[in-house]
Amino acid sequence: MIKVIEVRTRGQMKEFARFSEKFYRGCPYYVPSLYADEINVMNPRKNPSLVDCEIRCYLAEKDGKIVGRIAGIIQRKHNEISGEKYIRFSRFDCIDDLEVAGALIGAVEEFGRERGMQFIHGPWGFNDMDREGMLTEGFDRRSTYATNYNYPYYEKLIKELGFEDESEWVEYSFGMPPKRSEKLEHIAEFTMRKLGLIEKADSFPMKKLISMYGRKALAMVNQAYAALDCYVPVEGAQMDDVLDQFATIVNTRYFSLLTDKNDDVVAMGVLIPSICDVLIDSRGHMTPKAILKLLKAISRPKELEMALVAVRPDYQKKGVNAIMMARIIKNIIADGIEKVESNPELVSNIDVQAQWAVLEREIVKRRKCFMKKINEKQDEK
Repeated sequence: MIKVIEVRTRGQMKEFARFSEKFYRGCPYYVPSLYADEINVMNPRKNPSLVDCEIRCYLAEKDGKIVGRIAGIIQRKHNEISGEKYIRFSRFDCIDDLEVAGALIGAVEEFGRERGMQFIHGPWGFNDMDREGMLTEGFDRRSTYATNYNYPYYEKLIKELGFEDESEWVEYSFGMPPKRSEKLEHIAEFTMRKLGLIEKADSFPMKKLISMYGRKALAMVNQAYAALDCYVPVEGAQMDDVLDQFATIVNTRYFSLLTDKNDDVVAMGVLIPSICDVLIDSRGHMTPKAILKLLKAISRPKELEMALVAVRPDYQKKGVNAIMMARIIKNIIADGIEKVESNPELVSNIDVQAQWAVLEREIVKRRKCFMKKINEKQDEK
């Protein structure tokens, strides 16, 4: 017998936060989320995204054992922007059992119907800074810090529950050139002079960059990403939360921040040192020992993840990406970085795909979000 439990108590929240780490224990490809983020997902004092969202979390129990979890998120800001009524499913994990999966999805659908929603889609997070997408290819590759891992049967379960494809992403592994590209660096220098841009990452440490340009930079990202699938702008306290993460894990050697003559931010590129080994060893808990390992991984990384590349719309297709890439690639080569992998890039975002043409690359993962209608009566009104 399957029982779906809405998370209401502290004990249930601990079960919810710990479930995925226990579920994937022993799987070499799974990277835990930060436990502090998961345990506080419903706490408005700790999760600034709840300003724009309503969330419910659920656990599935079968034969007295917890066998799955899911969260339902109503992202009010996205619904206002899109003019549609969506509920998102997020943090979905369960055993290979269609009845369990159906019970979990059904709980989120019912939550959506209560709030007058017409569609359910996911896996989406609170915003684009949250983990999103279901892995559909690349099950034999370790996840990155910013992405979910799931077992191959997940897509089959979701499709059997009536979902259709909504969005798709690819993830790349990059081969770094053995030496610096004089051609790329020449293009970068020419473009910088022509456009009158200044590289701020050469002049200031990360904390100073954040205090001077952090909010301007994220406002620029909101402009650059506005047309992407289901993008929700990061604003208010959410900006501070993202910037706190930047201060913790970004190394300025793999970072670029470009400003114009008015000192306005026109572009930003962020590659982050991989902290996956730290998260795996600590099971997502930031103990003093884990923090020491984290600091070492950030200061002397062996692997990098491409986290974010954004160019203000009026500067797009003018070669600005070359400026950022030239600086970061130069430092990657100098530091002997062994591995660089992208985070998800929308298949439909042709411009982003094209910007990596100068590098050797291969697609190593694909992931999707799915959607279905849940409220026919709402359509008829």
